[in-house]
Amino acid sequence: LRPEVVESLFYLHQATGEEVYRDWGWQIFRALHKYSRLEGGGYSTLQNVGGIPPARGDRMESFWLAETLKYLYLLFSDEAAH
Repeated sequence: LRPEVVESLFYLHQATGEEVYRDWGWQIFRALHKYSRLEGGGYSTLQNVGGIPPARGDRMESFWLAETLKYLYLLFSDEAAH
C-alpha cells in the first residue's frame, strides 16, 4: 500500500504520455482492491505479498488515502486537471 510506485507511475505518465503507466496503475489498483479490501470497509496492510492470498495486517495506514489513492486518481484524471 506504499505510495512510491504509484507516484512514480504518475510522474512517468506525465513526462512521457505513455499509456503503459496507466495500465500498470490499473493492475496495481485491481490487486489492492482484491487482496487488501475488507468486507466491513477499508483496506488493510499486507504483511507478505509472497503468497496468494497475501497475509493481511490489522490496520489501514493514513498514507493509503492521502497518497496512494491520490496518485491513482491523478494518474487516471484528464490532463487538464493537473
